[in-house]
Amino acid sequence: MYVADSRASTSAASAEGAVRPRAGRRRAAVAPTVLALGTVSLITDVSSEMVTAVLPLYLVTGLGLSPLGFGLLDGIYNGFSALVRLIGGHLADRGGGRHKWVAGFGYALSAACKPLLLLAHTLTPIGLILAADRTGKGLRTAPRDALISLSSTPETRGRAFGVHRAMDTAGALFGPLVAFLILRATVDGYDAVFTVSFCVAVVGVLVLVLFVPNGARTTATRAGTQTAPRKTSGDTAPRPTLRAALALLARPDLRRVTLCALLLGLATVSDSFVYLLLQRRLGVPDRWFALLPLGTAAAFLLLAVPLGRLADRVGRWRVFLAGHGALLLAYALLLTSWHGTALPYAVLLLHGCFYAATDGVLMAVASESVPEELRSSGLALVQTGQALARFVCSLGFGAAWTAWGDRTALTASTVALALCALFALTLRRPTPSAPSEGLA
Repeated sequence: MYVADSRASTSAASAEGAVRPRAGRRRAAVAPTVLALGTVSLITDVSSEMVTAVLPLYLVTGLGLSPLGFGLLDGIYNGFSALVRLIGGHLADRGGGRHKWVAGFGYALSAACKPLLLLAHTLTPIGLILAADRTGKGLRTAPRDALISLSSTPETRGRAFGVHRAMDTAGALFGPLVAFLILRATVDGYDAVFTVSFCVAVVGVLVLVLFVPNGARTTATRAGTQTAPRKTSGDTAPRPTLRAALALLARPDLRRVTLCALLLGLATVSDSFVYLLLQRRLGVPDRWFALLPLGTAAAFLLLAVPLGRLADRVGRWRVFLAGHGALLLAYALLLTSWHGTALPYAVLLLHGCFYAATDGVLMAVASESVPEELRSSGLALVQTGQALARFVCSLGFGAAWTAWGDRTALTASTVALALCALFALTLRRPTPSAPSEGLA
């Protein structure tokens, strides 16, 4: 009876995504690998968010693109990486030591795309450059997250992802601010933003090469140290092949997580559209537009670590769905007739809370269902589903805005997100074999 109860309790904790440390056990420190990768992400996000902050205004106002045309480019920018994430995850899993170098190639490719924006002034070349930039992001994301997962203990995985996302978001906070200062200080503001962005991205690549440990597969002990995984004569770990990676979807837990990420991504409006909606509601001058992402980034930065730790304690899936509840509230505020001065602060706070409760937490949830030998590939499966869904959402939202207006498009997205969230909640209900899951 004791064994059966123990198994049920363990299954419940794993299914819910919460792992409680034993009483009296000292919490493990965040691994040096996490801190090094967080530094790389901080620097890289300064570069990428400089471009992201001005890109909507540059394309819509500067180049005169319609909302549909912008939706196409925004979908490429946020969703094209889905086509290569599985490749990046597979390459990182093939043999020891490749996580770092696959991620490094992705960072370098994205950096090389920044100066090319200086030469592009029409839809086609800009789309190709953004596709190449997102290819770099797709290659690096899964190997980077796999390194974070493998270097962290199960008890602190949510915290580790929270620390990384907080450092990453610090860059997202500084990037728009730097872009704003450059636009105010220079005549050819957009060209200057793209040039400085390239220089900063190069620094991020150098930090990765010099300070991030080699990507040899490591596991974290409960004491927070990293050791090579031990193999026994009976070890039947799957070989890191593409077939083995796709076969991970046969695991019920990972399949449910992937399906939920895909459905919720289908109703998640792109950040750029949220900022454009705020600008239209409030009449924000063009020169102040680049500051809108600062609100999201500031909330993300402040909440990423606390919500990551909360997810480790009360259940990662609960925190993940609560984050989508915050996003629903943000959409509802944009649909109201309220025009008070607190509106942008409330919307951006909820927007940042959404990312803090979902971005790293989703990877912590998925990590529980993936073996170490296929960690990059398994995380890439979840990321691919989410990225493809957001690509479709950007196209659909841009088309709906062009055809029926921004209010109708946002209303449809709000209803769809509420329905998808309810469906995701039913997929994670406790099963009879794990009666304590709902309380984990």
